Amino acid sequence: MIDLYYWPTPNGWKISIALEEMELAYKTISVNIGRGEQFEPGFLAISPNNRMPAIVDHEPAGGGEPISVFESGAILIYLAEKTGRFLPTETRGRVEVLQWLMWQMGGLGPMLGQNHHFRIYAPEKIEYGIKRYTDETNRLYGVMNKRLADREYLAGEYSIADMACWPWVVPHRNQGQDLDDFPHVKRWHEAMKARPGVQRGFDVLSEIRRHKMDDQSKAVLFGQTARS
Repeated sequence: MIDLYYWPTPNGWKISIALEEMELAYKTISVNIGRGEQFEPGFLAISPNNRMPAIVDHEPAGGGEPISVFESGAILIYLAEKTGRFLPTETRGRVEVLQWLMWQMGGLGPMLGQNHHFRIYAPEKIEYGIKRYTDETNRLYGVMNKRLADREYLAGEYSIADMACWPWVVPHRNQGQDLDDFPHVKRWHEAMKARPGVQRGFDVLSEIRRHKMDDQSKAVLFGQTARS
């Protein structure tokens, strides 16, 4: 059994989707990031960066004590290696998947996260920030569109790279992007959306997504320093 510490955000969806696609038994433990539950000592012992998702695997390969993993990219690699699925073992295929996973971790996720902040959550509409991150989002969509022009999935075969990237494309309208401008991304997005495992993973705690972020949540999420 795997404990999934989770909140329904793009980074959370990566792992709930992976767990469903890999057919692993798991228990969802909600971490309300808008109420500061990510700062509780029990969670920090698992995820010292005070970010979800995180997992605890009570039945790790080879046995022994439970293994905890934080950072969504590391979790995806761990789960893929545990199951032997969605991450090739041969060198070239593995490199293809890992480089696109790192592209998401270092680029697509952080840049689109800034897009969301300046376009949706920032208390002031700062036009420079909005344009900067909307344009960078557009550039990254273009990179993905070119990549998908001659292959079904980002690394050829369906992989954890697709599971990592898809949740960040779901809110494309809020990012100021039109998928009609990126036909290969649009085709891939629809193919991903149709997968039963993706649907199940996306639906975990789906009822929470209907609630708008209030001022208290914004203060918790966007006012963090080393001291806090």
